[in-house]
Amino acid sequence: MSNLKMKEAALIYLDRSGGLQKFIDDCKYYNDSKQSYAVYRFNVLINPSDIVELDAELGNHILHQPLKAAQVFQSINIVLKLTHLPPLPSYCLDLCEFPRDYTSQRFYTMQGIVIAMTTVTKYTQGARFLCSDEACPLSKGFQYIRVHVPGATESATVRNDFLCNLCSSSLQEDRKFRVLGDKQIVEIITAKSLHAFQGYCNNQPFRFQSLTVFLRDESVNKMNIGNEYKVIGIPTCVKISQTAVCVEANSITFCIPKVPSGISDNFRCLLSLTSSSCWKFTAILANIFASQIVPPGTYNLLKLCLLMSLVQTSDRSKELENCLDILIVTSDTLLIDRLLNFSINLVPRGIRHSVSTEIFPTLSRNKYGTGAVSIQAGSALLAKGGICFIGDLASHKKDKLEQLQSAVESRSITVYISGKKFGDDVDQQMTFPVQCSFWSFLDMDSPSRRNIQKTNMLIGQMDCSLIPANLVESFALLINCNESSSCHPLLPTVQHTLKKAIDPEGLLYLASKQFTTEDFEKLLAFAKNLNVEFSLEAERMIHGYYLASRRIRTDSIYGSKLSASALKYLVSLSEAHARLNLRNKVLKEDVLIAALLFETSLTLKYGAAVFCVAPNAVFPFEQYNEEYLEQRDVFLTECQQQLQQFIATYGPGTAIFASDE
Repeated sequence: MSNLKMKEAALIYLDRSGGLQKFIDDCKYYNDSKQSYAVYRFNVLINPSDIVELDAELGNHILHQPLKAAQVFQSINIVLKLTHLPPLPSYCLDLCEFPRDYTSQRFYTMQGIVIAMTTVTKYTQGARFLCSDEACPLSKGFQYIRVHVPGATESATVRNDFLCNLCSSSLQEDRKFRVLGDKQIVEIITAKSLHAFQGYCNNQPFRFQSLTVFLRDESVNKMNIGNEYKVIGIPTCVKISQTAVCVEANSITFCIPKVPSGISDNFRCLLSLTSSSCWKFTAILANIFASQIVPPGTYNLLKLCLLMSLVQTSDRSKELENCLDILIVTSDTLLIDRLLNFSINLVPRGIRHSVSTEIFPTLSRNKYGTGAVSIQAGSALLAKGGICFIGDLASHKKDKLEQLQSAVESRSITVYISGKKFGDDVDQQMTFPVQCSFWSFLDMDSPSRRNIQKTNMLIGQMDCSLIPANLVESFALLINCNESSSCHPLLPTVQHTLKKAIDPEGLLYLASKQFTTEDFEKLLAFAKNLNVEFSLEAERMIHGYYLASRRIRTDSIYGSKLSASALKYLVSLSEAHARLNLRNKVLKEDVLIAALLFETSLTLKYGAAVFCVAPNAVFPFEQYNEEYLEQRDVFLTECQQQLQQFIATYGPGTAIFASDE
């Protein structure tokens, strides 16, 4: 196909797609600008499907020789912006494999999670050069124009060793015609690499490496740390201390994960059998959950809270407003560590923080010598929309705990960039949203704890003097997991541990065979994507309990012990219980579970109050059969009446919920 026919096809496509009108609008912008341009830059939006249907040869030219194809559209600086690529293996760049075809200079699509990004700097889009010999005819005009092409470094566009083709004199840049654009560098990894952060190992050593992506002009600030994106770009080689394969981004799309269409047949059957009660399904879930780690019937309160926190995670781009942070006080740190580690692997963004890494973003110099500062994600931003398990809270230094408290309270972290340290004229600061739930635990048998014990403890209050009180208060739930209590019988756990030592891969219980780990993954993936709304009586009950609790936990000196975030936690707990029941509406029965869990946590933090809740109120009996579930429903119904009476007595301005209302 001749070049003329290709230009005709390109013109027809521009006419049909609205590209010609965009050219006119861009020309008006340049005409009104007071800046001198060595080259005019135009973006052309290309839909490969449409252009292949119009002219297959032109479409093939664009897909496989994009740099030459841009010249078909005209001899000015044309940037072809693709909407997508054909969904064929030859157009995909797998980040798990080395890109052996990286020299082809054609488009590929790749998908990855952003783990680092730089601040925005400038690069040269185009520059005008003149011959230094005034007698040379090329010392005037626009004969020497250099334009950035994908994959080129700054030195390829602007440097001082260019020579005149006519007289071999050196070329000098006419700086008033230099056109600058914005540039940003990000690093992405494949989602498969997250296995390295999820705390388990199959005894097979592995390594992963990030891929560097260059963003320019319209693409700058289109990617955020922690998000996953599909990138269309052209691979290229950049020489630093060693040659590195990078990608120049052409277009960026946020990845929207697929929502599971349903749950397993066994869970569907269980949901049907327990449909007469608002509490039975979640009770059974908590009872059988993580039977690979602990025997059914043990640690039910903790397992219910973990499931509720997991179901409040999100794979979508929306802000994670209803996080459920959990702090566990225990004497059996090994078992709790295993249980939490098992749980974070049920969601895509469950991250186990390593002591050798950082929880929050850190700064370093950019290795490509662009003068920009590189911001590394840290565990919290990498766990975006998921869970960040930070291990033993007492193992972290004071400054890290202060940073954690600030992040939990404000749900953001601010990074300060010193201009003096990183060679900039001014200081900068960048704020990142912290959109994950934090899990942690405290060792009751820690030697430090035995040496520092509070003496003025209130009834029901837990001694957490190892860490600052404000940090303990910032966690939504404080849970006591003492193995010697009636809630956590010791003998079944010992038997389970011995059997697992003999047969590590064996399924010891019927529940493990009927409800597999994959079934729970599917259940959580489906439940967390449910859109829930509050019924009127549930909304009234939450506000009533919150106001009543603030009133009874207020003194004249320090004011109320309940912060405004307490209402947010109650809402999140209620939503979580409704989602775990696979319901779209939050009922007063969900609010009751939220209130009991929250009041139990308040008692451990501040001591018992008027609305006195037993530590085992959510799971009051040791037997786990159909009769037990009926007895539990009766008990929880009585608790609901007590909660309504408490609201009616101590919540002024709230409605009294009579049974006939």
